[in-house]
Amino acid sequence: MIEIVRTSDVVLLGFLQSLLENANIPFFVADVHMSALEGMIGAFPRRILVPEDHVPQARRLIGEAGLQAELLHD
Repeated sequence: MIEIVRTSDVVLLGFLQSLLENANIPFFVADVHMSALEGMIGAFPRRILVPEDHVPQARRLIGEAGLQAELLHD
């Protein structure tokens, strides 16, 4: 699994999850429980990870949605 996005923005996170689900791209959101423990103050960002063979497709999809700036650089 490769990390492609790291964010504390729960709205952005939900949008990206929906985008990936609709494109049938498997993903995992890491650090969800850490965010809950810290009281949702945003100190610990959540990470979206996708399988290595889906990274190009996921990055292209997120970029086409106008969210290129949210992607982590290679």
